[in-house]
Amino acid sequence: MLRLNAILLLIFLFTLPCLSQKLKKADKISRDNLEAHVRYLADDRLEGRRAGSPGEKLAMEYISDKFKSAGLLPKGNDGYYQEFEINEGLQINDGTTFSINDVTLEAGKDYFPFPYSARKSIEASPAIAIQEADMPWFVDLEDILDENKQNPHFDLNDYIKKNAQKAYDRAATAVVIYNTSADADNLSFNPKDRSETLPLPVIYVNKDAATKYFSDATATLNIKLKVDIGEKKREGHNVVGYIDNGAPTTVVLGAHFDHLGYGEDGNSMLRTGEKLIHNGADDNASGTAALIELARILKTSKSKNNNYLFIAFSGEELGLYGSKYFTEHPTVALATINYMINMDMVGRLNDSTKSLAVGGFGTSPAWATVIKPNEKKLPFVIKIDSSGSGPSDHTSFYRKDIPVLFFFTGQHKDYHRPTDDAERINYDGELLIVNYINNLIGSLNKQNQRLAFLKTRESQLSMAPFKVTLGIMPDYTFSGSGVRADGVTEGRPASKAGLKAGDVIVKLGETVVTSMESYMQALNRLNKGEKTKVVYKRGEETIESDIQF
Repeated sequence: MLRLNAILLLIFLFTLPCLSQKLKKADKISRDNLEAHVRYLADDRLEGRRAGSPGEKLAMEYISDKFKSAGLLPKGNDGYYQEFEINEGLQINDGTTFSINDVTLEAGKDYFPFPYSARKSIEASPAIAIQEADMPWFVDLEDILDENKQNPHFDLNDYIKKNAQKAYDRAATAVVIYNTSADADNLSFNPKDRSETLPLPVIYVNKDAATKYFSDATATLNIKLKVDIGEKKREGHNVVGYIDNGAPTTVVLGAHFDHLGYGEDGNSMLRTGEKLIHNGADDNASGTAALIELARILKTSKSKNNNYLFIAFSGEELGLYGSKYFTEHPTVALATINYMINMDMVGRLNDSTKSLAVGGFGTSPAWATVIKPNEKKLPFVIKIDSSGSGPSDHTSFYRKDIPVLFFFTGQHKDYHRPTDDAERINYDGELLIVNYINNLIGSLNKQNQRLAFLKTRESQLSMAPFKVTLGIMPDYTFSGSGVRADGVTEGRPASKAGLKAGDVIVKLGETVVTSMESYMQALNRLNKGEKTKVVYKRGEETIESDIQF
């Protein structure tokens, strides 16, 4: 028994070097690089790489340093960086004040102005129970909430807006909303609400403050109110590097490097309310690592018939901010771009199924000459999708009539959760994908041709489950009131109702649409087969159409 164990030990020790030598030297370097990049980008010190955060800054400095080390030229607007604005919606500015009988209430705690409130100042001494001209009016929500308990279509915000306008028409100077009932009103300051500004201030006073000051209906109060609401913005950054081969055309390789931070933007799948770092190792430190490694490989490659532009996008998690900004403000002429390859979540190749999704297959006939899903020598199973659009940055290039490919190893239970960590990445699997993309680029280089572009069917950007879909791709960067369609899918309800790309939806069914949030609420209220109305703006024209789901 001892002798047998000794023999087994010798066999084990002898085979260790053999196992470690399975990877070629170049592949081992690439695999180690991929892991090093992921581990840095998905480290806690970057705090989830939220766009516009200090963590984003650390990530962009790391990426630009790697681009520089690989010999890439800076191709942003400021060296390697391309800054863009992220509009977070509205905010209550410090200038907002509200006092009752010379006691100052705290904005955001004791009260808040509605986003559609007029930016005005008033001083008055109104009686709570009397709705007089040229005075603030007080409105208790108790009765209206009770009346609409069983009404699933009742929109409290819409009710407040309409009745505040009516109060103004009857010479009210402000409306003070409060709720003495046991029924929750769920009202809060919604920074995404882009409703048209009303002509008078409208504020909500919470229950504790309302109980303290409004219990005596016969009382007269000395009111001083100033509403100051402004835009809330932060800056995101793309990182752009360039290999200039003196070629007439350029290939773009892209991956987004931003993630969710602590989930502050409301896009986390964690529903516990905990403040936890979302490291985003697969989403999308994996794609960024692949981008950096391909930059290193292609700098010394013999594939010289194209130039190569490497873009690490930020703001993808907020709605393709970075890639959309780049295609609107390109640092190389869009007309010279041959094709674009996007890598998003390429770090979880399943060792059992070995499934690799490749989107954009239908955007050029050339893809069929280099992507052959049934090829037996492939180290993975390719599942092709023809659509050039979807929930990642290639969509922005597809919208500019550029052929695209999208590489993706699939959804998993750690998606948009704090558990998406570097330890869960399949680095050997990612190496296979990097090599595949490099070989694909090499094959196209040998063909040395300009790829033809084809339009494909549209895919929805949102992953949220709804009973119905309208068939539009929303423009998440739109900062006006309503939801602007970036694209409209042929044969779907929106298309049949006459909507076109660029139209802004302002009402769907009974719901006034002022933001993506209210748009999703409208979809949730509708059922398959249901008929209703959609109101949208096309330039200065307002159009109402019938629509059926």
